[in-house]
Amino acid sequence: MTGENGNKLVRALPDASTSATLGTDPKLDSGSQKRIGDQLRAMYDELMQQPVPDRFKDLLDQLDKVPTKKEGSQ
Repeated sequence: MTGENGNKLVRALPDASTSATLGTDPKLDSGSQKRIGDQLRAMYDELMQQPVPDRFKDLLDQLDKVPTKKEGSQ
């Protein structure tokens, strides 16, 4: 099975029947896990390199100024 851009996606095992797999935990082989991890890293690497927008920084600064309850007191 391939996606629109030709990337290989997880393949279903043809030997497993649907009724037999419903009661078991789904598992991916290590090659599929690595491929998914590599694709996710490639997709999000560019996003992680971008600076945090000023609006988000301002919101975080506002949250830092809000007094919080100490742990254990209610």
